Amino acid sequence: GGEKKRMEILQLALLGPKLAVLDETDSGLDIDALNTVAAGVNTVAADSDMGVLIITHYQRILHMVIPQFVHIMFEGRIVKEGGPELVEQLEQRGYGWIREEVEAAV
Repeated sequence: GGEKKRMEILQLALLGPKLAVLDETDSGLDIDALNTVAAGVNTVAADSDMGVLIITHYQRILHMVIPQFVHIMFEGRIVKEGGPELVEQLEQRGYGWIREEVEAAV
């Protein structure tokens, strides 16, 4: 599985854009395909000055492609920012506390 996603990573390596936007790249991948895709992203990013924006609902890929920055969007705007530690918080607490913080700030 994941042939299309693997081909997208190959295109990414060949085209060498300044910014890669990977929208739910982890969606529908089994663990082997996810490992392959993550390794490809890491290799391409390490060998260039390309920026990578990963849009995901799941933390699984973020254990393999370690983010420098994490931004959480709620109702169309960024409401929380942090580093890789924010991924750990989300795994432990879910997203409910983000909603509570946003509603309390209004």
